[in-house]
Amino acid sequence: MLNKYARAFFTRVLTPFAAFLLRRGVSPDAVTLIGTAGVMAGALFFFPRGEFFWGTIVITLFVFSDLVDGNMARQAGISSRWGAFLDSTLDRVADGAVFGGFALWYAGTGDNNVLCAVSIFCLASGQVVSYTKARGESIGLPVAVNGLIERAERLVISLVAAGLAGMHKTFGVPGIEILLPIALWVVAAGSLVTLGQRVVTVRRESAEADAASAGGTAGATGSAS
Repeated sequence: MLNKYARAFFTRVLTPFAAFLLRRGVSPDAVTLIGTAGVMAGALFFFPRGEFFWGTIVITLFVFSDLVDGNMARQAGISSRWGAFLDSTLDRVADGAVFGGFALWYAGTGDNNVLCAVSIFCLASGQVVSYTKARGESIGLPVAVNGLIERAERLVISLVAAGLAGMHKTFGVPGIEILLPIALWVVAAGSLVTLGQRVVTVRRESAEADAASAGGTAGATGSAS
């Protein structure tokens, strides 16, 4: 849902920066790769150590590359299937690093096996949610559904909560560390709902497509006879 309404706003905001990078000879693919590397570094260096505030700051600096690279490609008129594939693939890598960082913290110093498992579920369910849409589209279905918790929501909820929770360790703000566990449970539950929404949508659309194909075949047979 956030993806639908926020992407247009941030695209407008980041357009001048994208144009600046193009004038400096930076390619969209380079921005994609650097952005993913930055997100991975922030998540896998800071999060396993419990440095959620600084990890979130680093990740936030790089996560907007997902909007900048596409903006650059459109401005330069070089949008391509390869660029779309690379961007989508590295999005999954970045998401895995974020929730993997949470899982490493809870498996280690955080010492909470339940929240470690919830973090792993968030990681896996996010990948499957993305796969259902990609797989549905690959067999010719529109997968026309805005899920409850899509990629933008997963990142915003988890990173905002992590950043705020990190203020407990970094600045001594009391009681705020509970926000991250709450956010992980919300993302896990929302991802499960979203997965169900997409599966139901694909089932309905595939049944409609199969019925239309059968009707078209029967009509063609009747005309021939």
